[in-house]
Amino acid sequence: MDLKKLLTSVAAFALLASVASAEEGGSGHYAPGATADFIDALPGKPAWVFADAFTYYHGDATPPIDFAGNTTLNAHATLYADSIFALYETPLTFLGGNYAVGTVIPYVWLTVNGTVSVKTGPITTNIKQSDSTSGLGDIELLPFMLGWTNAMDMKYDVRLGIYTPTGDYEKGQLANAGRNYWTFEPALSFSWLSTKIGTEFTAFAGFDINTENNATDYQSGTSFHLDGTVAQHLPLFGGVAGLGAEGFVYEQITADSGSGATLGSFEGHTYGVGPVASYAHKIGKVDFAGEVKWLPEVDVQKRLQGDYVWVKVGIVF
Repeated sequence: MDLKKLLTSVAAFALLASVASAEEGGSGHYAPGATADFIDALPGKPAWVFADAFTYYHGDATPPIDFAGNTTLNAHATLYADSIFALYETPLTFLGGNYAVGTVIPYVWLTVNGTVSVKTGPITTNIKQSDSTSGLGDIELLPFMLGWTNAMDMKYDVRLGIYTPTGDYEKGQLANAGRNYWTFEPALSFSWLSTKIGTEFTAFAGFDINTENNATDYQSGTSFHLDGTVAQHLPLFGGVAGLGAEGFVYEQITADSGSGATLGSFEGHTYGVGPVASYAHKIGKVDFAGEVKWLPEVDVQKRLQGDYVWVKVGIVF
């Protein structure tokens, strides 16, 4: 199979991943790298997509961060998450685009430790604390996705993600599987993958609009995130292998508020860049794709700072 035919086939693969990861807790629902390259685009035809995304993250923060009502110094967090993703791009069209729906179901393992400041009257005491948890995270619903494909090897779409507070949450516990608030995420994407030369330019952008955590009276501000990928794809073993770089920007654009926001507006950001490798192959009538990427955070303010590692695999039929 030549490069043009193979890329036309495997570019119909789509992946999203969601993990509960500066807002309350020093992070938000969206994790950098969740949607960032051509395999995260819609299939571009009526099809089912099933995928799995494994995420590893370890981060540290010396300045104080609020975890579930605890002001925590020298925080260290380690997250493992496995997310099951399902999407159906329907034959229904609107404004020339194909309508799709999907969901992401994460299971998380999280450990957080640090020094918690406990205030009793006029006296503040620092206590070392460590908590671990595992379980179902906050499920993401994708009730509206609309994508367009044209003859110039371009795909673009608009979508709405809704993170639901399905994960367990307990005020006062550093590690929680859920975040105890809803997040509404309008987003759009653009992806160009040349079927002639194999070059890719992809960008995903979105806003995270959060409701209040009623257990802590903490209102996390709205955040903007942008993920982009530049990669080169070449034929290999009957499939297509890709190698490139991925960068991300995550910027909080409105202040935190509420009586629980004891650290003030706490508007943070994180920027990062790292390598990404992918492989796609058509097996019979099924399109298979997978990728591995390492995304270290290089500039962070008022958040945990560390490294994301993603491993994604999935099929389209």
